[in-house]
Amino acid sequence: MIVCHCKGISDRDIRAAVRSGANTIAAVGARCAAGTGCGGCHVVIDEILQAERAPQGRSGAGVFGRLAPSR
Repeated sequence: MIVCHCKGISDRDIRAAVRSGANTIAAVGARCAAGTGCGGCHVVIDEILQAERAPQGRSGAGVFGRLAPSR
C-alpha cells in the first residue's frame, strides 16, 4: 500500500527502513524519502514505527485500523 503519496513510498519500503535502523519519522525520510513531502503520511509512518517496535506476537488495530496512533 502506498503510504507517502508525494514520493510514492509503500509501507513495505517504510518497514524496510525501520528494520534497517530508522527509528524516527525523520530517519525514515532520510532512508527512503517517505514523509519528506507534505507530511500527510507522518501519522501512518509513526504507526509503522510503533508496530515494528512492538514485541513479536503483539497485535492490535495496526496501521490500517485507525487514523491516529495510540499513545
